[in-house]
Amino acid sequence: MNGHGRGGGRPTLEEVAVRAGVGRGTVSRVINGSSKVSERTRAAVEAAVAELGYVPNRAARALAANRADAVALVVPETQSRFFTEPYFSDMVRGVGAALAETDVQLVLTLAGSDHERRRLAQYLSAHRVDGVLLVAVHADDPLPGLLAGLGIPVVISGRRSAAETLPFVDCDNLAGAAGAVRHLLGRGRRATATITGPLDVYGARCRLDGYRQALTAAGVPVDELLIAGGDFTEEGGRRAMRELLERRPGLDAVFAASDVMAVGARRELRAAGRRIPEDVALVGFDDSVLARHMDPPLTSVRQPVEEMGRAMARALLARIAGEAAGPGEPGGAAVVLPTELVVRESS
Repeated sequence: MNGHGRGGGRPTLEEVAVRAGVGRGTVSRVINGSSKVSERTRAAVEAAVAELGYVPNRAARALAANRADAVALVVPETQSRFFTEPYFSDMVRGVGAALAETDVQLVLTLAGSDHERRRLAQYLSAHRVDGVLLVAVHADDPLPGLLAGLGIPVVISGRRSAAETLPFVDCDNLAGAAGAVRHLLGRGRRATATITGPLDVYGARCRLDGYRQALTAAGVPVDELLIAGGDFTEEGGRRAMRELLERRPGLDAVFAASDVMAVGARRELRAAGRRIPEDVALVGFDDSVLARHMDPPLTSVRQPVEEMGRAMARALLARIAGEAAGPGEPGGAAVVLPTELVVRESS
């Protein structure tokens, strides 16, 4: 026996699959180095490949793949926001970690202005990348529609609405915010204010909904004058805090919808002579590096941003490979990761 399945002909993918006792798709995943295969399956396929002397037809594979072997991480924000918001660096780290196991190159693009968006559209329409990861999308952002029109696989972080049609990875913003407010109520705080993110961002709306729901569930009426709009920037947090103190000087707790805004709020509280947490308890959202280094250290809702980045990259790679998956699986349409409240001295 010469080890070949049929006389002396070249063994086929099907013969390897039969020998290994798996489907064709699994064999092709092993040969293409996909990480979505168990060690046992990989070993069985590799043994079958060795026994049969199977040689993948490289030319055919390259032709079928028609790949750039690159994906773009697109952040629709300005440079200044990208570099001051720890969320983005954590996201890049997670995406990078998932791609490190592959030969796929990461291209980082900031598209904060119309000019940058137009340039990006030209770049993408030339099919220089195989897929796009889109981070922190505003409701009216034209990019998702543009990508869909170009037929480029895309995965977004953070839904644009409850009826999101694109594959996404998100964290449970509503439950995270509700947990933060429950914590403040449990500490005996009587007048809890909130500083919201921009409400054209679905995640920011969910955090506000979580605030309202936690108060209502505890039988505390929602006071609209304790709600001030921010924009996820430190200056925005400071402005909102000033507004809240003018409207409701007796407030004794603040839930800021991001750590960066909590930093601004703290500066304003300090300027107004309020001690944290004695006079006003403060909670943020993100559990970024800022939270640990604040004085006092900030209680914050941890969203697993790195894990979200990894899940996005895995989902995109699966879509590029043409592997349809169910919700919750890598490549699936919807992944929502849990948050966790990290309690520190600020509350």
